[in-house]
Amino acid sequence: MLIVNANTPEHAHVALRTDGEHIVALAPDLAPEPGEIVFDAAGGAVLPGVHDHHLHLLAYAAAIGSVPCGPPQVDCAQALAGALAERAAGSEGWIRGIGYHESVAGDIDRYWLDRVLPGRPVRIQHRSGQLWIFNSLGLQRLGVDEAGGGDPFERVDGVPTGRLYGADPWVRERLGASMPALGEASRRLARLGITGVTDASPGNGLAEFRHFAAERAAGRLQQSVLMMGSEALAPAWTVPGLSVGATKIHLREAALPPFDVLCDRIERSHHAGRSVAVHCVTLVELMLAVTALQAAGVRAGDRLEHAAQASMEAVDLVREAGLRVVTQPNFVFERGDAYLASLPADEMEGLYRAGSFVAAGVAVGAGSDAPYGDPDPWRAIAAALDRRTRAGRVLGAAERLAPATVLDLYCSDPLRPGGARRRLEAGGVADLCVLDRPLVQLFADAAAVDVRLTVARGRIIHSA
Repeated sequence: MLIVNANTPEHAHVALRTDGEHIVALAPDLAPEPGEIVFDAAGGAVLPGVHDHHLHLLAYAAAIGSVPCGPPQVDCAQALAGALAERAAGSEGWIRGIGYHESVAGDIDRYWLDRVLPGRPVRIQHRSGQLWIFNSLGLQRLGVDEAGGGDPFERVDGVPTGRLYGADPWVRERLGASMPALGEASRRLARLGITGVTDASPGNGLAEFRHFAAERAAGRLQQSVLMMGSEALAPAWTVPGLSVGATKIHLREAALPPFDVLCDRIERSHHAGRSVAVHCVTLVELMLAVTALQAAGVRAGDRLEHAAQASMEAVDLVREAGLRVVTQPNFVFERGDAYLASLPADEMEGLYRAGSFVAAGVAVGAGSDAPYGDPDPWRAIAAALDRRTRAGRVLGAAERLAPATVLDLYCSDPLRPGGARRRLEAGGVADLCVLDRPLVQLFADAAAVDVRLTVARGRIIHSA
């Protein structure tokens, strides 16, 4: 394949040839060879294929057919009840909702769902991805014993509330649900220029690895995948386009592990040849993660997921520890107005920092956290540049990134998020995307970008 009339971060005017999985030539002018596909970039930017450094493929695939239950689609209890009733009228079986937030109807439970939709089994996922809320009929379908317990549900006075934290594998087993096919999710990612993802689901094990491998082999999953997960994953497992990454450790401030237990888990992961990725949203979680990593010893590749709240003292500690951060600039746009309405000023200052980390010398990559965030990397790049919310207000102007560094968020190596941007050069892997505008216009209005062509390891996976 030959791409002509392109510009890249290194070349104002260039043609680029791929053969098989690799780029074989770049030059100002290259003549087409017999039988070669020629794509005219028409002055548009050609960039390394986007890598989303933090999402959840299975949840994203399942979310495509689910009911949105939170902002911006649903913003009040009446709207939520209406959305659930509308889905119930046109379907059978389980009603599955996603993206719920307390701003809609408070801390809902089984009894709230029973009043809204008593005749269908309902389960709604919180936008954090760590909480499911079931109605009473849903509990019956799961075989939950109202009095006996023996299940992971939250209980008040011995009675299940319908609220379930961090137990996706248990739910999947009880439902007898097969893992979703990934074809539509992969196509949607390809349309955004995404050629690779890091799946950050903490429960990933052998079953998930085999499913991803089967979806890759069948051609449904077209992106390369770096799979984080539980200690059940082994770093030696690898198939073309699929490899094992860090051990994912999820911290929750309401139920933090003892310090020595956390350190021991980090050390065991390192001894097994794997780095760790620690989920930390609150400042308490962040400080615990950094302190434990320093005590256990930091391994190359150790990283912090989200770092949603970070004081400047915490920024310095992260730098001193030599850790990477994978953040979500898309949340500034998607959730920023809710943050401005609900968080005190001292917490707003440290929210989803980017500029402060980069200025301190910390490598910062980005991921969407899809389906809990919008997977569009161009909308996220716009938010990293301007720090504007959906309503147009500025959240943390000092945390803006410069055009010179913003592409490092998504164009860095999967094993080194936030490191040097991958270069398009002869001999390199042919993972790339062609935009509808030159580079300078990308930085002026990144949210408006359309991807004209996405190529993964030399294969066209999207063409507009």
